[in-house]
Amino acid sequence: MAMQVGGDGVRGEQLDEAGTAAPLVADAALAQSGWKPTGRASRSEERAAYLFLSPWIIGSILFLLIPLGWAVWLSFTDEQLLRPGQFVGFDNYARAFGDDPKFYKSIGVTLTWIVIAVPLFLVTGLLVALLLNQKLRGMSFFRTLLYVPAVLSGVAIAVLWFTLLNSDLGAVNQLLRSIGIEDPPNWFQDPDFALWGVAIMGLWGVGTNAIIYLAGLQNIPPDLYEAAAMDGAGPWTKFRYITLPMLSPTMFFLFIGELTAALVIIGPVIVISGAGGAAGPADSLLFYMLLLYRRGFVEGQLGYAAALAWILTVIGLALVYVTFKLEKRFVFYQA
Repeated sequence: MAMQVGGDGVRGEQLDEAGTAAPLVADAALAQSGWKPTGRASRSEERAAYLFLSPWIIGSILFLLIPLGWAVWLSFTDEQLLRPGQFVGFDNYARAFGDDPKFYKSIGVTLTWIVIAVPLFLVTGLLVALLLNQKLRGMSFFRTLLYVPAVLSGVAIAVLWFTLLNSDLGAVNQLLRSIGIEDPPNWFQDPDFALWGVAIMGLWGVGTNAIIYLAGLQNIPPDLYEAAAMDGAGPWTKFRYITLPMLSPTMFFLFIGELTAALVIIGPVIVISGAGGAAGPADSLLFYMLLLYRRGFVEGQLGYAAALAWILTVIGLALVYVTFKLEKRFVFYQA
């Protein structure tokens, strides 16, 4: 083995049996030893790297770190929308937990929504993906057709479904009456059905989950199914012991996405309730983000809204932390 030392670093070469030189990569070993490349070319590459990274670094400072720091400061003040505030310490947090009667209601509605929406969207997406995974003629067209709603405007979709679910003239209730249901649900006027109406609206965009599931399904080695078939396994056995375990990383990824999306849902509710921040009958649609919007931009209490935002951040981080702690029990990663 011959070592060559140059201005740009150290390169190792080893002669094979034919006597030709085969280059060896020694960067990992050199990095472990603490060696760093020196020389004009290395410094030039380092400057070029920082130059290309500078837009991202500047953007992160201006649009992430500074706003986050400002939000932390606001949460400790009584800032108003049109009036500078004074430092009030933890008063905003104490008000949320002790003096705001809508705070716990919004948490309850949001947690109920998580219990309804996350399993519904995950299971529906999986069922659709299983259908799209069939090797049938024209399946590519149906895959594209299914994904189209996912790229449409969320506000437009909310307006569409708000009209379809109208209790008197909506197409959904007209259909239910035509099949013999004389008293169909008053979707957004009945507190028992309001959340389910929002869930039906959310099913319109289940194509995103289905496409991701489909990618996971097509990544499962077919020889596993062949071996199971030779052992006499039926469709359910293959699904239970092959598809679900092999698809569990994809399901975990989608679960995290649906969980965080459920925590911050607000778009469809604004369309249903209006810009004034109304929350449906008996506050049945008082999601946490809607309460935050109402306090901050309808009532103008920016300091209190910032405190609510940080409380939601802590709740979200706690839920994600617990989810990752449970990951090893439910997620199988192929070696």
